Amino acid sequence: MIKVENINKNFKCRSSTINALKDINLTISKGEFVGIVGPSGSGKTTFLLTLGGLISPTSGNVYIKDKPLYQMSITERALIRLTAIGFLFQTFNLVPYLTALENVQIPLFLAGKSKEEQIKRAKELLERFGLENRFDHKPPELSIGQQQRVALARALANNPEIIMADEPTGNLDPKLTDELVDYFKELNKSGITIVMVTHNPAVAQGTKRHISIVDGRIIN
Repeated sequence: MIKVENINKNFKCRSSTINALKDINLTISKGEFVGIVGPSGSGKTTFLLTLGGLISPTSGNVYIKDKPLYQMSITERALIRLTAIGFLFQTFNLVPYLTALENVQIPLFLAGKSKEEQIKRAKELLERFGLENRFDHKPPELSIGQQQRVALARALANNPEIIMADEPTGNLDPKLTDELVDYFKELNKSGITIVMVTHNPAVAQGTKRHISIVDGRIIN
């Protein structure tokens, strides 16, 4: 499903170079639920964004379903992200002036779905997460937990085979954290591969496999 070959990522910082990722090799099989853990600044988020085709590595490659992300054109890579991967972020990244329904419609619109298909699918997902009374509410009118569920519905809009989540529980209280982890477990049981960055040991325990990154290297 996901294969990482000899990934290195360097960032130029004034007169120095930061080696954010160092010689990373990894395989994640279809249907796994993987937690990426490690101290702050260890490279976890950089690694996840590289896995998802959002940050190009300095060297090496990432294969999604045997397709080399970084040998593709930008357009081809964007299509893989749109159709195969759903992203979930700590800050949700909802569009504040759009309603919950419209936020979930965005990836469907980008995938070329008709207006009728967009609305039908968006409503189905929001209803699935208990937001049937929030279709017309904008993000500032929703609670933190509701915003996270809208973001999760948006991530699932195009039926992705992979969910990549960066600290998705970082802004949630313990009750909402448990709720989100339960959603992830349910999605994983349905066959979706989940890769999640977390600093929370309790959340990591909810995953099936842990990958520790320290100073840009996988140590287990």
